[in-house]
Amino acid sequence: MAIIECKDVWKVYNEGMPAEVKALQGVDMKIEEGDFVAIMGASGSGKSTLLNCISSLDKPTKGKIFVDGQDISKFDESELATFRRNKIGFIFQFFNLIPGLTVLQNVELPMIFKGIPDSERKERAANILKQVELEKKIDSKPNQLSGGESQRVAIARALANNPVVIFADEPTGNLDSKSGKNVMEILKKLNEDNKTIVLITHDQTIGNQTNRIIKMIDGKVCQ
Repeated sequence: MAIIECKDVWKVYNEGMPAEVKALQGVDMKIEEGDFVAIMGASGSGKSTLLNCISSLDKPTKGKIFVDGQDISKFDESELATFRRNKIGFIFQFFNLIPGLTVLQNVELPMIFKGIPDSERKERAANILKQVELEKKIDSKPNQLSGGESQRVAIARALANNPVVIFADEPTGNLDSKSGKNVMEILKKLNEDNKTIVLITHDQTIGNQTNRIIKMIDGKVCQ
């Protein structure tokens, strides 16, 4: 069953203007539930634009994008925000942790927006942090963490609302090789537990650790 499907997806910036840029050009693509996929391509190939569109961070100029059976290309901004909160987990290259919050509070944050009660939030956040082996860091602030620890907090935060898909934007790009290896091991374990994971990377060694690579060239998928 396809958890993500693109049908003739285009993303055009400055449409109709002299500086028009066709970042995506008629993308057709399916990602199955439980898959672990890397989107790869040179700078400017459209991989980040594709990730942003299928993760509901951006809207296509035309075409349809189905995620978990819903055509998100039709959603307005309010519907997209609700969809992201309930269905999507994000992992960013530069972690995007809130400096003034503890590790536990950073993981709790998505659950606050979803209206989950305080006691349940804390228990769930603590359990997820144990899953990524950070139970001893729950009271630490982000500036007290290594890069690898920060990315593991980001992974825990992405899991907070039990998303149907986890999207990772260069998740190892800001880490040393050992920390990057640890992060990939966590992602592989999550995939073994049937989490669908889609990441973008420039690193072929990272791409080779996923189940499938989708190659982007000039805004088109070349699988």
